[in-house]
Amino acid sequence: MGWGGGRLLRDRNAVYYLSGVVVSGFGSSAMFLAAGVWTKSLTGSDSLAALTAFCVWAPTLCGPLIGTVADRVRRRPLLIRVHLAMALALLPLLAVRSADRVWILFAVLLLYGVSSVLADAAEAALVATAVPQELRGDFNGLRMTANEGMKLLAPLLGAGLFVRFGGPAVALLDAATFAVAAAAFALLRVEEPATGPPPGERWTTQVVQGAAALRRRPLLWRLVLAGAATMGVAGLNGAAVYAVVDAGLHRAPAFAGVLYAVQGIGSVLSGLCAGALLRRTPDRVFAAAGTLLFALGVALRALPSVPVALAASAMIGAGLPCVLIAAMTAVQREVPDALLGRAAATAHTLLFAPNALTLAVGAGLVAVVDHRVLLLAAGAVAALGCCLLTVRRRTPGSG
Repeated sequence: MGWGGGRLLRDRNAVYYLSGVVVSGFGSSAMFLAAGVWTKSLTGSDSLAALTAFCVWAPTLCGPLIGTVADRVRRRPLLIRVHLAMALALLPLLAVRSADRVWILFAVLLLYGVSSVLADAAEAALVATAVPQELRGDFNGLRMTANEGMKLLAPLLGAGLFVRFGGPAVALLDAATFAVAAAAFALLRVEEPATGPPPGERWTTQVVQGAAALRRRPLLWRLVLAGAATMGVAGLNGAAVYAVVDAGLHRAPAFAGVLYAVQGIGSVLSGLCAGALLRRTPDRVFAAAGTLLFALGVALRALPSVPVALAASAMIGAGLPCVLIAAMTAVQREVPDALLGRAAATAHTLLFAPNALTLAVGAGLVAVVDHRVLLLAAGAVAALGCCLLTVRRRTPGSG
């Protein structure tokens, strides 16, 4: 069979690895929703509620610096310690029961963001040791599927827990999932090579080496840049979604939840197929096809039709993960182990920082630009990212 998921799920390390990712992601998704609602309920402030998401995302901007830590120590023990530390760090949230203690929530969320960047870097590097190369596309696809699945299910549980028992109950759930994830990572059987910087090498030099490792591989670099452009467009698309629902489809704001659910289903299906498709097509072709599908979906949202909007959401969900999966799989394959943690963290920063930036920019543009114009322009930009991947260059590299 072309799908490698069955073989992947027979691999002991892959099963424990995915278990840790799924359990941790479930708790995190529940917590991210609860944090905003918790802040709003205590302070009544929409801006402070929005700030919770910024606290989690802000450390991504320091990804190359944080990710360097993953190349200075062994990755499996680092993952275990990071998850146990976060399980303990969430416990002070039990004291957040009034507006004057909301600062504790923000402090914990900043730690959350730092730990996520560090864990992502360590995970990306450890996958190259724990999972066979031919299964990494399947692994990254299934990981994407698991993450998207958790985004569909966990917020419902988080909201239910918050309404019934309050924010501390969600914090305890998240702490428990971190502890279970740490146990799953502890069960991995890997032989990690000795790691660490050469004697006397400066930290700043090590940080720069992560970006250099990407830049020296032209096709890998193009994958990352195309992914960054696509995620930037995703931010504009996300900022316009409520205008699509209101001005375009003439539906209540809650209908945005339907569009997001359909998009999530598209992402789940895309992740399940990613490994098989990556074995049959070059990285850049797989990424370009997904980017084109995403671009068409964004542009189609300009049409005032509910069936078209639902189809467009499915296209966006199916297309967007492709370039991300292709880029991270290529990073794991092409970058030497000694540089992999910081290179992966740098790639994460380049890929996801544009999303946060364009969400803010898009929120302002939607107020002054017709959402249809914004979506058509965003779709055109995404199509240019597809062109970046399809134009051949006579350079060494993969894909």
